[in-house]
Amino acid sequence: MTQPGFVFDYLTKCRYESSHTLSPGEDCLQGILQAVVIPVLAERGHLFSTLASLAGNAPDKLERTLVICVVNNRPCPYTSAEAIENNQRTLEILRELGRGRLPPFEEGGGFLIEDCRRILQGRLRLAYVDASSPGRELPLKQGGVGLARKIGLDAALCVMDFTGSDPGLLLCLDADSPVDRNYLSAVRRFYEGRKPGAAVVPYAHPLPANPKLLAAIVRYELYLRYYVLGLKFAGSPYAFHTIGSTMSCSVRSYAAVRGMNRREAGEDFYFLNKLAKHSPVGTISGTQVYPSPRVSRRVPFGTGQRMNSSLEGTDREDIFYDPRAFRVLKSWLKGMTTCIGNGGDFTLRMAEEISPLLPSFLERNQFPHVWTKICRTHRSPEKRLEHFSEWFDGFRTMKFLHHLSDTAYPACTMGRALPLLLESMEHPLEEVWRAKRDGSDPGLDVQIEMLNNLRHYEFQGEK
Repeated sequence: MTQPGFVFDYLTKCRYESSHTLSPGEDCLQGILQAVVIPVLAERGHLFSTLASLAGNAPDKLERTLVICVVNNRPCPYTSAEAIENNQRTLEILRELGRGRLPPFEEGGGFLIEDCRRILQGRLRLAYVDASSPGRELPLKQGGVGLARKIGLDAALCVMDFTGSDPGLLLCLDADSPVDRNYLSAVRRFYEGRKPGAAVVPYAHPLPANPKLLAAIVRYELYLRYYVLGLKFAGSPYAFHTIGSTMSCSVRSYAAVRGMNRREAGEDFYFLNKLAKHSPVGTISGTQVYPSPRVSRRVPFGTGQRMNSSLEGTDREDIFYDPRAFRVLKSWLKGMTTCIGNGGDFTLRMAEEISPLLPSFLERNQFPHVWTKICRTHRSPEKRLEHFSEWFDGFRTMKFLHHLSDTAYPACTMGRALPLLLESMEHPLEEVWRAKRDGSDPGLDVQIEMLNNLRHYEFQGEK
């Protein structure tokens, strides 16, 4: 299949070299315009529900979409025998579905049978990568979710149809993240209307019946949304959610940033951080992804680990950045924009006028030297601002907020942080907590109301 030059160059220089091959079953792989890539590790109990949700999407979108499941693990005993067995059973089901057949199930597999029926009825175009069987496992070093995503995304480039003007789309999901019935059409419509390089889909963790799990996921999701709201208030170009099951990008942008990284955790954060340096990351409205709120120890941070900490009573309540830290960030970003517009003559004294905490951070990160080099290399204000934003990226933004939190503005509780930030933004949702000013966290019912309002706000898209 003929590939554009930028795709050929990427695959030649950056593709992960391994013996992993794509197994599409009997369906030919003609006419693929977009691919959904799902890393799978011991997910037999969740994967097929997610695939069934995809199969409920519009037939015309499913016809041009390939779903690639990368069933992966490292060798035993790094990966448990139980997880490897789970993967092998998953592969057996995927093989049968790829042949258009309903797999045989043991007694009691009612939900799984129904999911597989929906997958077959929806004519989901399924392919898989076996990175689990003996001799095919991922390496011990860097053999985690980042590499699994990369293998699947790179494999998608090899089978996409590039004969038309459409450059192709790459979508990321997780095995435990079902989607709405309009997921594929909403993503496609967004890219066709704006031609962005990358975008994220709104998400909503299902709210569990277990009271402890419910309280934990509500608080954690409010924390995630608070952080992005703070970045939006500050005017940061990195104000978007960094959750793996919400990511998407064009093939051109994927190749431009040299593809997915191989990190074992936080791969989504660093991937989107790279994409944002290439072109702005948009937010798709009108559809949602539903990541599982389950407990997990698979990676050292993220939803699963935070849920585990909450249930064990080791999670702190004062995890929200003080709103004043976002105000300092806002002043710093605005100050540098003004500085660049006035010729770019930066001094640490200017930084100190913004905040006494700023010069030490900038010196520790060698910003004066970096800025001198940027100004020497680029004369136009537009290029200087672009390279400043690349240097002060999502990772350095987070480090700066940590610096402020460790010095003058300690992290605080939800009840203090969220109302004050929303008030500063003149956000219409601030009224939910308008009466509360003592800094204590509100009851769970009020937290859920706020969470649902924030979800709705994002789902509709900002006006």
